[in-house]
Amino acid sequence: MNTTLTGKPTAALTETGPLRVTLVVGSNRHGRFGPVVADWLLGRLRDRDDIVADVVDVADAELPTSFEPTPEATAALSGITPKLAGADAFVVLTPEYNHSFPAGLKNLVDWHYGEWRAKPVALVSYGGLAGGLRAAEHLRQVFAELHAVTVRDTVSFHNAGASFDDEGALRDPAGPDAAAKTMLDQLVWWGEALREAREKRPYGG
Repeated sequence: MNTTLTGKPTAALTETGPLRVTLVVGSNRHGRFGPVVADWLLGRLRDRDDIVADVVDVADAELPTSFEPTPEATAALSGITPKLAGADAFVVLTPEYNHSFPAGLKNLVDWHYGEWRAKPVALVSYGGLAGGLRAAEHLRQVFAELHAVTVRDTVSFHNAGASFDDEGALRDPAGPDAAAKTMLDQLVWWGEALREAREKRPYGG
């Protein structure tokens, strides 16, 4: 099933307004399942009055691995970096490839530094029996190095393809919906706390 991901336009927000959350869709593999999970996740984000959601999709990011600021890289970053820099918090959606997260996601993360600093990250994973949890745990180490804070609770889909029907709807939404609420409650708490802290004084890490 092909699904188009579009970010909700960011409204003019005050410092005490809804949390600006950027969803990073971490797979760019041909035939990927990620957009199905991402559309469900965007529904959970947009159901909340305390969040305004935007999207960065790794599949749309044609970034080289050389980290050379070529005109092509600059053009690609122009549609990505502002969404990361303007975010108060992030949700990162990752599959699990070979016991870890995809190279394209790592590449996008590595092209940025200050955009992640002193901000919270929630992790959502999907895969087979392991549900992508090993990828999520590896991402915790990466974001710690970037001075970001990963929230404790995650959402994971074990045997993800069987969890959704042909229309992209969850067959049994009760568990994932409850897990998403817990995770997003934590993300909002950390997001508001760290936003207030950054406004009062620069992060010194």
